[in-house]
Amino acid sequence: MAVAEVVPVFARRCQRLGHDVSHDDPMKPLLEVSNLRVHYHTLRGPVKAVDGVNFDLKAGERFSLVGESGSGKSTIALSLMRLIKPPGRIESGEVLLDGVNVMTLSEEQMRQLRLARIALISQGAMNSLNPVMRIKHQIADGLQSHGVRMSRQEAADRVGELLQWVGLRREVADMFPHELSGGMKQRVCIAIAISLRPRVIIADEPTSALDVVVQRQVMETLRRVQEDLEASVILIGHDMGLMAQFADRVGIMYAGRLVENGPVRDIFSHPRHPYSQLLIASLPSLGKKGVFQGIPGFPPSLLDLPPGCVFHPRCPYAMDRCAGEDPVLRPVGFNHSAACHLLEEHQEATS
Repeated sequence: MAVAEVVPVFARRCQRLGHDVSHDDPMKPLLEVSNLRVHYHTLRGPVKAVDGVNFDLKAGERFSLVGESGSGKSTIALSLMRLIKPPGRIESGEVLLDGVNVMTLSEEQMRQLRLARIALISQGAMNSLNPVMRIKHQIADGLQSHGVRMSRQEAADRVGELLQWVGLRREVADMFPHELSGGMKQRVCIAIAISLRPRVIIADEPTSALDVVVQRQVMETLRRVQEDLEASVILIGHDMGLMAQFADRVGIMYAGRLVENGPVRDIFSHPRHPYSQLLIASLPSLGKKGVFQGIPGFPPSLLDLPPGCVFHPRCPYAMDRCAGEDPVLRPVGFNHSAACHLLEEHQEATS
């Protein structure tokens, strides 16, 4: 099925379920993730990489997932694309894109949906590009696999337009990946991701291994094409400063769980979860030269998570209740939620 066919089919399926994708409702989420659980099965037991995550994404919104390495951010990205491979397995959850649960689609329907409706800019452009294929063939490959039929000249024009869209010269089309700098390779990955004008772009640490100047250029490119496409972006990373400049809303991940979720200004000015507070406090500051504040302890093993709140062994405010009772995400402000017993205790004391 060609991309020209799969999009109308997808739209008709949405409409049968009562969802009109022709006119976005600004209040209705474009993407809804509910109770997502992903385990990697090993001889020692299941590694709970993602453990009951819930969030949504509105049309045109930039949402970032932040946390330490191993917190489950990249696993979420692969899950949304249905790219989890054994020994990994999506145990449960719904991922609604325009009201349709992509977890119920066949492999062929999902293959056609990738790039056309939801695209991934994977981590590390060096590993994403084929080293023995020219750039033009790698961009055209995605178009052709979705049934886009063009003459050689039309394909050259389309590839050239995409490269110019991300700030590269048309001549880059005839180059091999090894002839490009790291920033240029990342822009090529962005060009591939936007080639079919997807509605959701997932960027998994798109600036890793790049210097700060190139990081800014790549993020400005991503912001510009996102605004041109009126697409939504899920940005994954651990650079809190980068998230503060790019995101509208931030989700804080810890040990496979979403512990706080809110507008970027609220998260940075008034973080409610102790982990969020320590994460932001660990950022370097010009006012505290030479003073670095880390988070005590180490993240838990995802093979053997502690009972109750997963953060309580490292939390400076832990109570007896934290060791036995798992907190749930609760509203703490407008479009802002956090999972911490301290918030409940404070609300009860206030009331």
